Amino acid sequence: MMFKEYREKLNLTIEELAKLTNLNSETIKNIENNKCTPQLKTLKKLIKVLKISNQDILNYLKISSK
Repeated sequence: MMFKEYREKLNLTIEELAKLTNLNSETIKNIENNKCTPQLKTLKKLIKVLKISNQDILNYLKISSK
């Protein structure tokens, strides 16, 4: 759920985030709803645009690797 929280803090819609990251809005929805784990390339795009903290990324990676 971390990605949605960061997106909402920036007042971005899913469609706006999709345009900024060159990702499909359906992909973003799936990531936000934990239906899939983003590939490294996708993760890098989200981190950059959403300005996600290093600590939050590390926590996310720990959780998603279980």
